[in-house]
Amino acid sequence: MDRRAFLKIAAVGALAGGVQGFSGPLSALAGAGSGSDSAARYMVADSHFHYVDFLQKTEGMDALLLAMENAGVGHTMISGMPLVKKWDAAEPEEPRYYLDDNGRTYWYSATDFIVARRVMELPDQARSRFHPFICGFNATDKHAVLHVERMLEEYPGLWQGIGEVFGHRDDLTNLTYGETARANHPALDPVYDLAAQKNLPVNLHNNATSRNRLDRPIYVYEVQEALTRHPRTVIIWAHAGLSRMLDLDQPAYTGLLREMLTKHDNLYIDLSWLIFENYVLDPGSPGQVRPCWLTLISDFSDRFMIGSDNIGHFATYNQNITKYYQLLDALSPEKAGKVALTNFLSLLPG
Repeated sequence: MDRRAFLKIAAVGALAGGVQGFSGPLSALAGAGSGSDSAARYMVADSHFHYVDFLQKTEGMDALLLAMENAGVGHTMISGMPLVKKWDAAEPEEPRYYLDDNGRTYWYSATDFIVARRVMELPDQARSRFHPFICGFNATDKHAVLHVERMLEEYPGLWQGIGEVFGHRDDLTNLTYGETARANHPALDPVYDLAAQKNLPVNLHNNATSRNRLDRPIYVYEVQEALTRHPRTVIIWAHAGLSRMLDLDQPAYTGLLREMLTKHDNLYIDLSWLIFENYVLDPGSPGQVRPCWLTLISDFSDRFMIGSDNIGHFATYNQNITKYYQLLDALSPEKAGKVALTNFLSLLPG
């Protein structure tokens, strides 16, 4: 039995015995019926979450735990934010998001210390629900791997993944000081190698295309090269490579994803952020998943996961989790359980 299969069995076994700190129904492993009276009908692992925003601010752990409880989230990936937004002297108001003004963003390594300290302050029962990822490094710096190594040494046994690693990302790329980050940048090769050595999954954000070529997936080759050069590294492609403004043909794009998933068994996909409502749902049939996406996710049900992608603030957390019920209800109970929960848990180091 290979390691991934073993971890999947172990994850299900652990959950069958009860999830520490979670009070939701264990029947959610397979998905409760759509007629359930409970607000949280599925037990979920949030595979993509930022404890802080682009100013490194947060509502705090107590607010997060309450939001998780209300949304039926038993486990969450927790990361900082690798970039911080500069407040330019020319701007009269403090920005709250990276798009608020023309101020630049820069890489910020202290974000990992913030996450580490908050998680380590938790009692053991609550801490077991959090899975910290290292993200505070410049993805274009060939010294990036040294930061990852320092974090692993400073907090032994704490870190369970790397990311979100920022590559191409629309306006954020244009606002960030320095060289353009990309999935196949040579600075990331030693990071990918270390991730494989330590059995750490890598959450990678790399858009399929740029703002100026919205109808052509010109950057997909960068992700393909990273997957090919590092076949032992588990790469979770954040948002399936999609973003706000793309105008890609969805049947054609899901066909491309199918080819990649078939060729690269180290490729996983998270459907977090606005990807679900903008692309996965069918605009012609409210509340329904596009057939091309439903078929793809069903066929590769052990390679997809869901996440909130909330950043430091939790007012929308519940809706950013429960929106996936439209997908989970459309899958078989077994496949829904994988996408909602066990796929993410199975990738974590044992």
